[in-house]
Amino acid sequence: MVGEPRRREIGFTSLHESLDTTTPGGRLVFHVFAAPAEFIRELIVAGTREGLAAAKARGRVGGRPTVVTPDLLRAARDMPPNPEHSVTSIAKLLGVSPGTLYNHIPNLRELRAACRPAELATGSR
Repeated sequence: MVGEPRRREIGFTSLHESLDTTTPGGRLVFHVFAAPAEFIRELIVAGTREGLAAAKARGRVGGRPTVVTPDLLRAARDMPPNPEHSVTSIAKLLGVSPGTLYNHIPNLRELRAACRPAELATGSR
């Protein structure tokens, strides 16, 4: 990341620290400051990976717990195709967000439209 600007003859000058990367001394000071920061970042990344691997070995998984159960999905699919029951109202009734339903049943809108009687789908009665 630091090499690209230098190849393009772009320098960095800090007014507060009197640091100028266009000079050899400024580049040295910049690298002296950057090396420990990079080292600490790599330690943090390695520790995080080790912690995730250890948790996974213990059977732990990350992320938010799912609220979706097979019964909930079945209920969402089996809701009668009633124009008064939009996907949003079904989601509210089941206690989940519409996005959750669409994530688990991507074709929910089409399923409901296919089950709808012909007169309801066309709007004529």
